[in-house]
Amino acid sequence: MAFLLILGSRFLSEAAFLLDSSEHGGISLTAFLTSLSFVVLAEMGDKTQLLAMAFAARYRWRTVMWGVFAATVLNHLFAVAAGAYLTRFVPMTYIRIAAGISFIIFGLWTIRGDQLNGEDRVSRYSPFWTVAIAFFMAEMGDKTQLATIALAAQFNTILPVWLGTTTGMMAADGIGIIIGIVLGKKIPERAVKWVAAVVFILFGLFGLYEAISRSTM
Repeated sequence: MAFLLILGSRFLSEAAFLLDSSEHGGISLTAFLTSLSFVVLAEMGDKTQLLAMAFAARYRWRTVMWGVFAATVLNHLFAVAAGAYLTRFVPMTYIRIAAGISFIIFGLWTIRGDQLNGEDRVSRYSPFWTVAIAFFMAEMGDKTQLATIALAAQFNTILPVWLGTTTGMMAADGIGIIIGIVLGKKIPERAVKWVAAVVFILFGLFGLYEAISRSTM
């Protein structure tokens, strides 16, 4: 746990440096804020948010949040590295077109919604490792992970997207736990899904338009 506290402090200090440093400029800030916003929207009602809420009903919420943090940091690091790696071999025009199409798909995926399929079952591990392992596995191939890959490729950067998506994941799951478990209320899932879907689809359409316009110039 001490290691996680150090890791969390380091993560926050890197985020503060990113936002304050003039070296990174407006592109990094845009990538950070876009990644944060997209993951918060995508995570509302998502399988991994439901998983965090289910674990919070069983374990201490602090343990759940630390488990989610550890899993997200590692999972999204792989995702942004994969997204940035693509830019070495695929022209940016094709990446932007693929990213635009993927965001439209994410919007339709958001409307469909997710449900748990036994990911919250009890394991032989401690509560922290149970949450971290289950969350890491549930995030594999999930739309928030795929969106992270697309964002890293779209902005062609690693650190701002990684910080943004991880912060967004923690914020969304924290909101879900507070509203669903602490306050005993339900998130207006249908309304949130449609807002998130519209944002994704509009961003995808705009990205396609911009990519095609640049390629014809």
